[in-house]
Amino acid sequence: MSIIIWCVYTVITLTAVVFLGLRELHMLQLNGYKTPEHSWWMKKNFKRYIPLCILLVVQLVLLFTDPVIWLPEKHVFSAGKHNASLAVLCVLAVCDIIIAVKNKPGKKFKKPLKYTARVKRMLATFFILIALIFVGAFFSADRVDFEGAERFNGNLPFMIVGAALYLTPILVPLSNLINKPIETCINNWYINDAKKKLKSMPDLHKVGITGSYGKTSMKFYLSELLSSQYETLKTPESFNTPMGVTITIRRDLRPTHQYFVCEMGARRVGEIKELCGIADPHDGIITSVGPQHLETFGSIENVVKTKFELADHISALGKVYLNYDNELIREKSADYPNAITYGVTEGSDYRGSDVTVSDRGTEFTVTTPEGESCRFSTKLLGEHSVQNLLGAIAYAHGTGIPLEKLVLPVMRIAAVPHRLQLLEKGNGLTFIDDAYNSNPSGCRAALAVLELFDACRILVTPGMVELGAKQEELNFEFGQEAAKSCDYIILVGKEQTRPIYNGIKDAGFDMERVFVEDGLNEALAKISACHTDKKKIVLLENDLPDNY
Repeated sequence: MSIIIWCVYTVITLTAVVFLGLRELHMLQLNGYKTPEHSWWMKKNFKRYIPLCILLVVQLVLLFTDPVIWLPEKHVFSAGKHNASLAVLCVLAVCDIIIAVKNKPGKKFKKPLKYTARVKRMLATFFILIALIFVGAFFSADRVDFEGAERFNGNLPFMIVGAALYLTPILVPLSNLINKPIETCINNWYINDAKKKLKSMPDLHKVGITGSYGKTSMKFYLSELLSSQYETLKTPESFNTPMGVTITIRRDLRPTHQYFVCEMGARRVGEIKELCGIADPHDGIITSVGPQHLETFGSIENVVKTKFELADHISALGKVYLNYDNELIREKSADYPNAITYGVTEGSDYRGSDVTVSDRGTEFTVTTPEGESCRFSTKLLGEHSVQNLLGAIAYAHGTGIPLEKLVLPVMRIAAVPHRLQLLEKGNGLTFIDDAYNSNPSGCRAALAVLELFDACRILVTPGMVELGAKQEELNFEFGQEAAKSCDYIILVGKEQTRPIYNGIKDAGFDMERVFVEDGLNEALAKISACHTDKKKIVLLENDLPDNY
């Protein structure tokens, strides 16, 4: 009977291990497979592991106090003790079932786990570790023959099997560390293959784009303008990591391409330099420098240093285009004689002026370094959109495209998905979708766009993240600014948005028009509770990924 009970308990535990392991692997994938960042994430989200720790304590207490499992078996086996043992194992099984149910597959994620080749290799390593633990549990048992049946003595096998479950949050990143040498070799092979492909195309002109924010929009705008005259390839979506760039080159680059527009993202010092080593851009564009990813960069000085790794890579034969409206960039621009500046600030090489904005779009005039001027109009909302358009126009003009031939392509540019994208939903309801990775500058710009509309203005936001020690302060300021621009405010997540709530309250906003909901779906449902006779315009500012 004991071996049957042990097998049933093992199957239940193994199921819980699989479910919990997949959930932890999903979080590791969202953290970019970077063990230090994942470890920091686990520390920050320690509450997630409290139930697991409580169930572990319950299991240990029961295993150490149960008389049948703990005491050596005798040839006399009382029914009372047998029942007690079954009761303890039932409690242990229930604990494991709770964990399995809590982490069962099927939950809808914004970005679900992708079963890439790397994930499959990591799963293989993880299950090997689990198998070793289970084998150790089986052979740790003191097996004696009792009336012709094999019985397990002692609590050790049950403790070892339980350990497999409760150690899963550690075993998943451990599998990643074990596989790191293999993954490094595989990645290097793909990277070297991508480099060979680039070298085989000496006439291809490569453009690197980086910045704390605005780089994806710049990539889309520039690609649209260059495509009006040249065969152009851009990195898709947010493929701005070494492997994202490598995949794009190996999968999508063709001999007919004349320009390759490469977005470059970074969370740590040296990562832009690494990307430059792969793409080897001839020219570069730096859209912005600001307090983004401070938790990994550590300081704004490190952010500046990392973004300008792109400028440092560009030789004297290339050019680096700098956003002169950004104070930190403007201070560094004098260090680069090959720099071309753009912005609405006086002294920019490509200067934007006479900017007019409305809820239908934006108009502005561009003046080149030679004094040539041209008027542009765009469907994009807000004065801030002029910055990235100026950078794209400046670069495209530098390739030889006349300003007047850029007017129509600029007019055709649509909003990048989830970046101040206007979505008409009917029934007097319009959304401004700005759900992609918010930042202090972007929040101010989004609120300015919201103010353009003569409507009931509603803000839905979980706030900003990855701002390090300044996160609470910047979210508090965001709350103060939101109070000036909005009629209703719906916050997503009580703990995460507490600084925003305090900022709203400090600004003297009517707190009866502030709602705090647990999730985005609940927040969107709350829009109907915002009473007004006007049409409703809803700003969706940021949408945190599943690991938040």
